[in-house]
Amino acid sequence: MANYNAKENRYEKMKYRRCGKSGINLPMISLGLWHNFGDVDDFEKSRAILRTAFDSGITHFDLANNYGPPYGTAEKNFGKIFAEDFKQYRDELIISSKAGYDMWPGPYGNFGSRKYLIASLDQSLQRMGLDYVDVFYHHRPDPDTPLEETMGALDQIVRSGKALYVGVSNYPSDRTAKAAAILKEMGTPFLIHQPRYNMIDRWVEKDRLLDTLEKVGVGSIVFSPLQQGILTDKYLNGIPENSRAALESGHLQKNQITPEIVEQVQQLNEIAKNRNQTLAQMAVAWLLKDERVTSVLVGVSKVKQLEDNIAALDHLEFSSVELEKIESILKK
Repeated sequence: MANYNAKENRYEKMKYRRCGKSGINLPMISLGLWHNFGDVDDFEKSRAILRTAFDSGITHFDLANNYGPPYGTAEKNFGKIFAEDFKQYRDELIISSKAGYDMWPGPYGNFGSRKYLIASLDQSLQRMGLDYVDVFYHHRPDPDTPLEETMGALDQIVRSGKALYVGVSNYPSDRTAKAAAILKEMGTPFLIHQPRYNMIDRWVEKDRLLDTLEKVGVGSIVFSPLQQGILTDKYLNGIPENSRAALESGHLQKNQITPEIVEQVQQLNEIAKNRNQTLAQMAVAWLLKDERVTSVLVGVSKVKQLEDNIAALDHLEFSSVELEKIESILKK
Protein backbone atom coordinates (compact mmCIF):
# COMPACT_ATOMS: atom_id res chain seq x y z
CA MET A 1 0.00 0.00 0.00
CA ALA A 2 1.12 3.56 -0.74
CA ASN A 3 2.29 5.90 2.00
CA TYR A 4 -0.58 7.10 4.17
CA ASN A 5 -1.55 10.68 4.84
CA ALA A 6 -4.81 11.08 6.74
CA LYS A 7 -7.63 13.04 5.12
CA GLU A 8 -7.66 16.68 6.15
CA ASN A 9 -11.43 16.71 6.62
CA ARG A 10 -11.44 13.62 8.88
CA TYR A 11 -13.15 15.37 11.80
CA GLU A 12 -15.96 17.02 9.85
CA LYS A 13 -18.60 14.28 9.93
CA MET A 14 -17.90 12.07 12.96
CA LYS A 15 -19.97 12.77 16.08
CA TYR A 16 -18.33 12.67 19.51
CA ARG A 17 -19.62 12.21 23.04
CA ARG A 18 -18.20 13.16 26.42
CA CYS A 19 -16.99 10.06 28.29
CA GLY A 20 -18.54 10.26 31.77
CA LYS A 21 -17.23 13.23 33.73
CA SER A 22 -13.79 13.15 32.10
CA GLY A 23 -12.05 15.48 29.69
CA ILE A 24 -12.27 12.89 26.91
CA ASN A 25 -14.66 12.92 23.97
CA LEU A 26 -14.94 9.58 22.16
CA PRO A 27 -16.20 9.03 18.61
CA MET A 28 -19.70 7.56 18.75
CA ILE A 29 -18.36 4.67 16.64
CA SER A 30 -15.06 3.10 17.76
CA LEU A 31 -13.12 0.31 16.05
CA GLY A 32 -12.54 -2.99 17.86
CA LEU A 33 -9.70 -5.30 16.81
CA TRP A 34 -11.08 -8.45 18.45
CA HIS A 35 -11.40 -10.23 15.09
CA ASN A 36 -9.86 -9.64 11.64
CA PHE A 37 -6.46 -8.31 12.77
CA GLY A 38 -4.66 -11.55 13.74
CA ASP A 39 -2.03 -13.49 11.84
CA VAL A 40 -4.78 -15.59 10.22
CA ASP A 41 -6.16 -12.44 8.54
CA ASP A 42 -5.22 -10.43 5.45
CA PHE A 43 -2.76 -7.78 6.68
CA GLU A 44 -3.48 -5.25 3.93
CA LYS A 45 -7.23 -5.55 4.50
CA SER A 46 -6.66 -4.88 8.22
CA ARG A 47 -4.60 -1.82 7.31
CA ALA A 48 -7.29 -0.53 4.90
CA ILE A 49 -9.91 -0.81 7.68
CA LEU A 50 -7.74 1.17 10.13
CA ARG A 51 -7.01 3.87 7.55
CA THR A 52 -10.70 4.22 6.65
CA ALA A 53 -11.58 4.44 10.34
CA PHE A 54 -9.16 7.29 11.04
CA ASP A 55 -10.05 9.07 7.78
CA SER A 56 -13.67 8.98 9.02
CA GLY A 57 -12.86 10.58 12.38
CA ILE A 58 -12.65 7.37 14.42
CA THR A 59 -9.94 8.18 16.92
CA HIS A 60 -10.38 5.15 19.18
CA PHE A 61 -8.85 1.73 18.47
CA ASP A 62 -9.65 -0.98 21.01
CA LEU A 63 -7.38 -4.00 21.58
CA ALA A 64 -6.63 -6.65 24.20
CA ASN A 65 -3.66 -8.86 25.00
CA ASN A 66 -5.25 -12.07 23.62
CA TYR A 67 -6.86 -10.70 20.45
CA GLY A 68 -5.77 -12.54 17.31
CA PRO A 69 -5.70 -15.40 16.69
CA PRO A 70 -3.08 -16.44 17.76
CA TYR A 71 -3.01 -14.50 21.05
CA GLY A 72 -1.10 -11.23 20.83
CA THR A 73 -1.12 -10.99 17.04
CA ALA A 74 -3.77 -8.27 16.78
CA GLU A 75 -1.52 -6.02 18.90
CA LYS A 76 1.57 -7.06 16.92
CA ASN A 77 -0.10 -6.33 13.56
CA PHE A 78 -1.59 -3.10 14.87
CA GLY A 79 1.93 -2.13 16.01
CA LYS A 80 3.30 -2.63 12.48
CA ILE A 81 0.52 -0.57 10.93
CA PHE A 82 0.85 2.09 13.64
CA ALA A 83 4.61 2.45 13.01
CA GLU A 84 4.13 2.87 9.26
CA ASP A 85 0.86 4.84 9.11
CA PHE A 86 -0.19 6.39 12.41
CA LYS A 87 2.93 7.32 14.38
CA GLN A 88 2.70 10.97 13.34
CA TYR A 89 -0.95 11.00 14.54
CA ARG A 90 -0.31 9.41 17.96
CA ASP A 91 -1.63 12.42 19.88
CA GLU A 92 -4.91 12.28 17.92
CA LEU A 93 -5.56 8.67 18.94
CA ILE A 94 -7.06 6.86 21.92
CA ILE A 95 -5.52 3.37 21.97
CA SER A 96 -6.73 0.88 24.56
CA SER A 97 -5.73 -2.60 25.67
CA LYS A 98 -6.92 -5.05 28.30
CA ALA A 99 -5.92 -8.04 30.39
CA GLY A 100 -8.09 -10.49 32.29
CA TYR A 101 -8.62 -13.53 30.09
CA ASP A 102 -6.28 -16.44 29.43
CA MET A 103 -3.02 -15.21 27.87
CA TRP A 104 -0.03 -17.45 28.76
CA PRO A 105 0.38 -20.80 30.58
CA GLY A 106 0.64 -21.21 34.33
CA PRO A 107 -1.06 -19.44 37.25
CA TYR A 108 0.07 -15.88 36.39
CA GLY A 109 -1.36 -15.56 32.86
CA ASN A 110 -5.02 -14.98 33.67
CA PHE A 111 -7.59 -13.06 35.78
CA GLY A 112 -6.68 -10.06 37.96
CA SER A 113 -3.48 -10.28 40.00
CA ARG A 114 -1.09 -7.35 40.13
CA LYS A 115 1.61 -9.60 38.62
CA TYR A 116 -0.53 -10.56 35.60
CA LEU A 117 -1.90 -7.10 34.81
CA ILE A 118 1.44 -5.29 34.97
CA ALA A 119 3.32 -7.99 33.04
CA SER A 120 0.56 -8.16 30.43
CA LEU A 121 0.59 -4.43 29.76
CA ASP A 122 4.40 -4.46 29.43
CA GLN A 123 4.05 -7.18 26.78
CA SER A 124 1.23 -5.30 25.01
CA LEU A 125 3.28 -2.09 24.83
CA GLN A 126 6.19 -4.03 23.37
CA ARG A 127 4.00 -5.69 20.71
CA MET A 128 2.42 -2.38 19.70
CA GLY A 129 5.64 -0.37 19.89
CA LEU A 130 4.03 2.19 22.21
CA ASP A 131 5.29 4.02 25.30
CA TYR A 132 1.81 4.09 26.82
CA VAL A 133 -1.83 3.23 26.11
CA ASP A 134 -4.56 5.79 26.63
CA VAL A 135 -6.85 3.31 28.41
CA PHE A 136 -5.98 0.06 30.15
CA TYR A 137 -8.84 -2.20 31.22
CA HIS A 138 -9.30 -5.08 33.55
CA HIS A 139 -11.13 -7.35 31.09
CA ARG A 140 -13.36 -9.34 33.44
CA PRO A 141 -14.12 -9.71 37.15
CA ASP A 142 -11.85 -12.05 39.12
CA PRO A 143 -13.81 -13.95 41.79
CA ASP A 144 -10.69 -14.82 43.82
CA THR A 145 -8.32 -11.83 43.73
CA PRO A 146 -9.27 -8.99 46.11
CA LEU A 147 -10.68 -6.05 44.15
CA GLU A 148 -8.22 -3.81 46.05
CA GLU A 149 -5.29 -5.68 44.50
CA THR A 150 -6.67 -5.43 40.95
CA MET A 151 -7.54 -1.73 41.29
CA GLY A 152 -4.18 -1.10 43.01
CA ALA A 153 -2.45 -2.56 39.94
CA LEU A 154 -4.43 -0.24 37.66
CA ASP A 155 -3.47 2.70 39.88
CA GLN A 156 0.23 1.72 39.71
CA ILE A 157 0.00 1.40 35.92
CA VAL A 158 -1.26 4.99 35.62
CA ARG A 159 1.35 6.32 38.08
CA SER A 160 4.10 4.57 36.11
CA GLY A 161 3.00 6.46 32.96
CA LYS A 162 2.07 3.29 31.05
CA ALA A 163 -1.62 4.26 30.80
CA LEU A 164 -3.43 7.59 31.04
CA TYR A 165 -6.82 6.23 32.17
CA VAL A 166 -8.22 2.92 33.38
CA GLY A 167 -11.41 1.00 32.69
CA VAL A 168 -13.20 -2.25 33.46
CA SER A 169 -15.07 -4.63 31.18
CA ASN A 170 -17.83 -7.15 31.90
CA TYR A 171 -18.17 -5.98 35.53
CA PRO A 172 -21.69 -6.07 37.00
CA SER A 173 -23.14 -2.92 38.53
CA ASP A 174 -22.34 -3.62 42.21
CA ARG A 175 -18.70 -4.54 41.51
CA THR A 176 -18.34 -1.48 39.25
CA ALA A 177 -19.52 0.79 42.08
CA LYS A 178 -16.99 -0.82 44.47
CA ALA A 179 -14.18 -0.47 41.91
CA ALA A 180 -15.12 3.20 41.39
CA ALA A 181 -14.97 3.88 45.14
CA ILE A 182 -11.51 2.26 45.46
CA LEU A 183 -10.13 4.12 42.41
CA LYS A 184 -11.60 7.43 43.59
CA GLU A 185 -9.89 7.08 46.95
CA MET A 186 -6.57 6.45 45.18
CA GLY A 187 -7.14 9.36 42.76
CA THR A 188 -6.98 7.07 39.71
CA PRO A 189 -8.76 8.29 36.55
CA PHE A 190 -11.55 5.71 36.02
CA LEU A 191 -12.73 6.60 32.53
CA ILE A 192 -14.87 3.85 31.08
CA HIS A 193 -16.74 0.56 31.33
CA GLN A 194 -17.00 -1.86 28.39
CA PRO A 195 -20.07 -4.12 28.62
CA ARG A 196 -21.72 -6.39 26.08
CA TYR A 197 -25.03 -4.77 25.07
CA ASN A 198 -27.39 -4.95 22.12
CA MET A 199 -31.10 -5.22 21.28
CA ILE A 200 -31.14 -8.93 22.15
CA ASP A 201 -28.67 -9.05 25.07
CA ARG A 202 -30.10 -6.60 27.61
CA TRP A 203 -28.37 -7.61 30.87
CA VAL A 204 -27.06 -4.05 31.20
CA GLU A 205 -30.64 -2.80 31.68
CA LYS A 206 -31.65 -5.45 34.23
CA ASP A 207 -28.44 -4.77 36.16
CA ARG A 208 -29.01 -0.97 36.02
CA LEU A 209 -25.36 -0.64 34.97
CA LEU A 210 -25.85 2.64 33.05
CA ASP A 211 -27.49 4.18 36.17
CA THR A 212 -24.44 3.19 38.21
CA LEU A 213 -22.03 4.59 35.61
CA GLU A 214 -23.93 7.88 35.49
CA LYS A 215 -23.81 8.11 39.27
CA VAL A 216 -20.03 7.53 39.48
CA GLY A 217 -19.27 9.67 36.40
CA VAL A 218 -17.90 6.90 34.18
CA GLY A 219 -18.58 6.52 30.45
CA SER A 220 -19.46 3.35 28.55
CA ILE A 221 -18.43 1.73 25.29
CA VAL A 222 -20.59 -1.23 24.31
CA PHE A 223 -19.38 -4.28 22.40
CA SER A 224 -21.24 -6.89 20.29
CA PRO A 225 -23.79 -4.30 19.07
CA LEU A 226 -24.96 -6.69 16.33
CA GLN A 227 -25.10 -9.84 18.53
CA GLN A 228 -22.35 -11.57 16.50
CA GLY A 229 -24.08 -10.72 13.21
CA ILE A 230 -27.62 -11.78 14.16
CA LEU A 231 -28.76 -8.13 13.99
CA THR A 232 -27.80 -7.79 10.31
CA ASP A 233 -29.43 -8.86 7.06
CA LYS A 234 -27.25 -12.02 7.04
CA TYR A 235 -29.75 -14.31 8.79
CA LEU A 236 -33.04 -12.94 7.41
CA ASN A 237 -33.72 -16.22 5.62
CA GLY A 238 -31.98 -18.74 7.86
CA ILE A 239 -28.27 -19.65 7.93
CA PRO A 240 -26.22 -18.96 4.77
CA GLU A 241 -23.16 -21.08 3.93
CA ASN A 242 -19.82 -19.68 5.17
CA SER A 243 -21.57 -17.46 7.72
CA ARG A 244 -20.21 -17.34 11.26
CA ALA A 245 -23.13 -19.48 12.48
CA ALA A 246 -22.73 -22.07 9.70
CA LEU A 247 -19.03 -22.45 10.48
CA GLU A 248 -19.80 -22.46 14.23
CA SER A 249 -16.57 -20.53 14.67
CA GLY A 250 -16.19 -18.91 18.03
CA HIS A 251 -19.11 -17.13 19.65
CA LEU A 252 -22.05 -17.87 17.34
CA GLN A 253 -23.53 -21.37 17.08
CA LYS A 254 -26.16 -22.70 14.67
CA ASN A 255 -28.58 -23.42 17.49
CA GLN A 256 -28.71 -19.70 18.32
CA ILE A 257 -30.40 -18.94 14.99
CA THR A 258 -33.81 -20.27 15.97
CA PRO A 259 -36.97 -19.80 13.82
CA GLU A 260 -38.17 -17.32 16.49
CA ILE A 261 -34.95 -15.28 16.15
CA VAL A 262 -35.24 -15.29 12.34
CA GLU A 263 -38.83 -14.03 12.62
CA GLN A 264 -37.82 -11.28 15.07
CA VAL A 265 -34.96 -10.22 12.81
CA GLN A 266 -37.28 -10.07 9.79
CA GLN A 267 -39.73 -7.83 11.69
CA LEU A 268 -36.94 -5.58 12.96
CA ASN A 269 -35.61 -5.36 9.42
CA GLU A 270 -38.98 -3.99 8.23
CA ILE A 271 -38.77 -1.16 10.79
CA ALA A 272 -35.19 -0.44 9.68
CA LYS A 273 -36.28 -0.29 6.02
CA ASN A 274 -38.98 2.25 6.90
CA ARG A 275 -36.26 4.33 8.57
CA ASN A 276 -34.09 4.10 5.41
CA GLN A 277 -31.50 2.17 7.39
CA THR A 278 -30.09 -1.33 7.29
CA LEU A 279 -30.88 -3.50 10.31
CA ALA A 280 -27.24 -3.18 11.43
CA GLN A 281 -27.44 0.62 11.27
CA MET A 282 -30.68 0.64 13.27
CA ALA A 283 -29.13 -1.67 15.90
CA VAL A 284 -26.22 0.77 16.34
CA ALA A 285 -28.55 3.80 16.43
CA TRP A 286 -30.80 2.05 18.98
CA LEU A 287 -27.84 1.76 21.39
CA LEU A 288 -26.82 5.40 20.92
CA LYS A 289 -30.32 6.69 21.67
CA ASP A 290 -29.22 6.52 25.34
CA GLU A 291 -26.67 9.29 25.84
CA ARG A 292 -25.00 7.32 28.62
CA VAL A 293 -23.69 5.03 25.87
CA THR A 294 -20.59 7.04 24.96
CA SER A 295 -19.52 4.91 22.00
CA VAL A 296 -20.42 1.72 20.13
CA LEU A 297 -17.53 -0.64 19.43
CA VAL A 298 -17.79 -2.23 16.01
CA GLY A 299 -15.78 -5.11 14.59
CA VAL A 300 -15.63 -5.38 10.80
CA SER A 301 -14.00 -7.62 8.20
CA LYS A 302 -14.44 -5.19 5.28
CA VAL A 303 -14.10 -1.45 4.70
CA LYS A 304 -17.69 -1.35 3.39
CA GLN A 305 -19.04 -2.76 6.69
CA LEU A 306 -17.24 -0.01 8.59
CA GLU A 307 -18.63 2.69 6.29
CA ASP A 308 -22.13 1.25 6.72
CA ASN A 309 -21.79 1.29 10.51
CA ILE A 310 -20.61 4.90 10.47
CA ALA A 311 -23.64 5.83 8.34
CA ALA A 312 -25.85 4.80 11.30
CA LEU A 313 -24.96 8.20 12.79
CA ASP A 314 -26.95 9.93 10.03
CA HIS A 315 -30.23 8.87 11.68
CA LEU A 316 -30.12 8.41 15.44
CA GLU A 317 -33.61 9.65 16.32
CA PHE A 318 -36.45 7.22 17.05
CA SER A 319 -40.13 8.03 17.33
CA SER A 320 -42.00 6.66 20.35
CA VAL A 321 -44.02 4.49 17.92
CA GLU A 322 -40.82 2.93 16.50
CA LEU A 323 -39.47 2.23 19.98
CA GLU A 324 -42.74 0.62 21.07
CA LYS A 325 -42.80 -1.58 17.96
CA ILE A 326 -39.19 -2.66 18.53
CA GLU A 327 -39.95 -3.53 22.18
CA SER A 328 -43.04 -5.56 21.25
CA ILE A 329 -41.01 -7.56 18.71
CA LEU A 330 -38.16 -8.20 21.17
CA LYS A 331 -40.53 -9.27 23.97
CA LYS A 332 -42.02 -12.12 21.90
